[in-house]
Amino acid sequence: MTVNTEKENNTVTFKVEGRLDTTTAPVLEKMINDECETVEGLILDLENLAYISSAGLRVLLGAQKKMNKQGFMKLINVCQEVMDVLEMTGFADILVIE
Repeated sequence: MTVNTEKENNTVTFKVEGRLDTTTAPVLEKMINDECETVEGLILDLENLAYISSAGLRVLLGAQKKMNKQGFMKLINVCQEVMDVLEMTGFADILVIE
């Protein structure tokens, strides 16, 4: 997994590429926790995310709960494979996806 970070004003964007699984999920979780202490917005660009496991879903849910308290979170450019997983698990109903 590769993550590119961009900060603009009070929003941070993570462009996540590769696989978000049990090995890489803790890395993304730490990045989110570290970067999102002082921001109001979190954007996860998942255009190049090829795979997401239940561990990755847990990170997304935790990030959503955290950001609900201090601003917003949204997913953008979600590829079809990941969107299928989000829809099958019901996450598409609780996450903001553009």
